[in-house]
Amino acid sequence: MTDTTSRALALLNLLQTHRHWPGTELAARLGVTERTVRRDVDRLRELGYRVESTPGVAGGYRLEAGSAVPPLLLDDDEAVTMAIGLRVAATQQLVGGSEVTLTALAKLEQVLPAVLRQRVNALAASVQAPRIGEGPVVSPAIIGEVALATRDTERLRLRYMDGAGRESVRRVEPHALAPAGRKWFLLCWDLDREDWRTFRVDRVVAVEHTRVLFSRRDISAEEIEERVLVASSWSPQKVEAAAVMELPLAEMQDVFGPWGQGATPVGEDRTRWPFGGSDWREAMYALLWIPAGVEYTVALAEPHRSELREAVARLLRALDAPDPDDAG
Repeated sequence: MTDTTSRALALLNLLQTHRHWPGTELAARLGVTERTVRRDVDRLRELGYRVESTPGVAGGYRLEAGSAVPPLLLDDDEAVTMAIGLRVAATQQLVGGSEVTLTALAKLEQVLPAVLRQRVNALAASVQAPRIGEGPVVSPAIIGEVALATRDTERLRLRYMDGAGRESVRRVEPHALAPAGRKWFLLCWDLDREDWRTFRVDRVVAVEHTRVLFSRRDISAEEIEERVLVASSWSPQKVEAAAVMELPLAEMQDVFGPWGQGATPVGEDRTRWPFGGSDWREAMYALLWIPAGVEYTVALAEPHRSELREAVARLLRALDAPDPDDAG
């Protein structure tokens, strides 16, 4: 393989891994001049790849879908079959394979012509894949669009249906797409709320691409994992309660992190925190996380309130009683 061919393939790989590349950065990564980059782009165009260029200081190159599948050693039927297979795989939460599946799906769908993408959408709808456990149905078309935007750091407008069936439009910067608890979740920065939000992908009704890029915000892999865990753990609770604690909202959020979700201020110095569980025991466990020394009141309906009071009273008597080993 000649140096020219190797460099053209390296350039193609870079163009497939990001939506937009400045010419100066491509030249630096390939170790060549910008003039050489322009010649290599022309070679890719001759091979059938549609590479768009934009002039100016902020200009650069981007790979777009063309009128035919570029030479990937795949014919139309093979490309459609592969895209359907990747979409199905992306909804199956394969162990250790979700990130690889989404990356491959994003690369392939980026270069699929519109006519082939329509075939993929039509055929994928009729594919009944075996599901892992019980869980909501995720649209393969939507998960493909979200995967592209997450990879490309592109702002999106989502039509989103919440758990109560209310639809809203959310302007977001997608940061991570992850499976958890037999569901897919999108972690993103909500531009209107100016905070992190985690959305269930099966509740996304439609995706609108804005073609506006953003810079990724500082968030660790550990925090992403925790926020997705919080979102996947939430569901309507059999026992619902709330605590009003003597702690300003900002301080409470610093202590609780993502687990403080849903907290609201009560004046300047107090915070209301909704919590719950499958029974009063789980509700009591949540209260144990309120920091030491912080006073609070609890709203808990009967009969759970009486059950919790009786259990706490017995616990206090047990703690005040002599050590059973000293009872003689």
